Amino acid sequence: MKYVIGVDLGTSAVKLLLVNKLGEVVHEVSKSYPLIQEKTGYSEQDPEEWVRQTTEGIKELISTSNVNADDIEGMSFSGQMHGLVLLDENNDVLRNAILWNDTRTTQQCEEIYKKVGKERFISITKNLALEGFTLPKILWVKENEPELFAKVKLFVLPKDYLRYRITGNLEMEYSDAAGTSLLDISAKQWSEEICKLLEINMAICPPLVNSYDNVGKITPSFALQTGLAESTDVFAGGADNACGAIGSGILTEGKTFASIGTSGVVLSYEENGDKDYKGKVHYFNHSAPDAYYSMGVTLSAGHSLEWFKNVFAEGEDFETLLSEIDNVPVGSNGLLFTPYLVGERTPHADSSIRASFIGMDSSHKRRDFARAVIEGITFSLNESIEIFRENGKIIETIYSIGGGAKNEAWLQMQADIFNATIVKLNSEQGPGMGAAMLAAFGIGWYPSLEACAAKFLQEAETYQPILSNVEKYHSLFRIYKRVYGQTADINKELMHFRS
Repeated sequence: MKYVIGVDLGTSAVKLLLVNKLGEVVHEVSKSYPLIQEKTGYSEQDPEEWVRQTTEGIKELISTSNVNADDIEGMSFSGQMHGLVLLDENNDVLRNAILWNDTRTTQQCEEIYKKVGKERFISITKNLALEGFTLPKILWVKENEPELFAKVKLFVLPKDYLRYRITGNLEMEYSDAAGTSLLDISAKQWSEEICKLLEINMAICPPLVNSYDNVGKITPSFALQTGLAESTDVFAGGADNACGAIGSGILTEGKTFASIGTSGVVLSYEENGDKDYKGKVHYFNHSAPDAYYSMGVTLSAGHSLEWFKNVFAEGEDFETLLSEIDNVPVGSNGLLFTPYLVGERTPHADSSIRASFIGMDSSHKRRDFARAVIEGITFSLNESIEIFRENGKIIETIYSIGGGAKNEAWLQMQADIFNATIVKLNSEQGPGMGAAMLAAFGIGWYPSLEACAAKFLQEAETYQPILSNVEKYHSLFRIYKRVYGQTADINKELMHFRS
């Protein structure tokens, strides 16, 4: 049997999947690494941690899987989007990577609109200028660390740097480049206009490749450190959301998924780059050939639940924490949560907004709060689905992946709030599986990603909306949407009291 490795470089850990030709995950390893958060709104990581933990993880994967390394034919990557890695003339890292969930760049976003023009910027990039994206981070370093910025030869994204350390080659693929705010999405090339207006040397933009392109073989030193064969082919990979789409079979028009990880994503396939959402949702190049996708993002989805567990159920696992939510009625007994712990992305591009519990009284138990957190996360995702539907997309079936697919009550809640059939896949590995599929397609195991998906992905369970719940949630959703407008100014004033 032959195998590929899917490397999913996430925000908190790297996950490694060993997948055979039948699409079966025969072994997996996860290695975590820390965030560096020195100030409110700051989020960084040491790129060396990605390399160290991936190297150790692959070494463990090989040594514990009982698979011959010569039978592992290829590997590819899924990576956290938008993170800025700056390299000098020797391709050495100049500073910690600034991550997607870093929100220090509000001033730089305003500068982009002032110099490029908001409408012109959206017409080129198909997206708003947001704090989480890469371009504002480049401008922040340029303005606040000018001596360091003068040494910059190239910028890359997290998985690109990891791949460089594995192959010795530097490039960026289109699905991740689309999230930098420097790519002309339709033309699939770096925007000379944006670079010129913002006084950025285009030479720091790396060469562009397709997600399924072969970008070389692993280096002899990486082979020695991990036990992989030097013959292992390496493929460029994709942005985590693009890979999540591939790993969920979102490869034809109308297919949509909801992914709940640290952040939450609703993603829908687009056949071309011509649709105009006017920046209300993201619009990126897909990792699939000649395709695109639209996407809404909740910045603090699974992070909201993890925060709640750490603060109110320290030492318990998620299964225990959520064991009673099915006994709480729709609406959590009048308790509402908005998941704005680190700001929000869709539909409110607001780095200052913060989370709220609304409607608390002394009758509420922990189980009510737990259900309210789950409902609030799902309401936030539903705001993206509402935008898609208002723009003519027909969304009747949604594939659920990530943490939201691991709890039956939450899956039914998604069906009720989204008013759609929810499908859980047999394997909900999402981005890691998508990375493995890019390697399988790149090697030539299958003639297309669609053919690969037909072999690798099977539906396990479906959840239908319950009409009475749909009606209750429809009313509650209207209330939920009012909370942002009524708390935005209050939260801006409260920011002055944060350290």
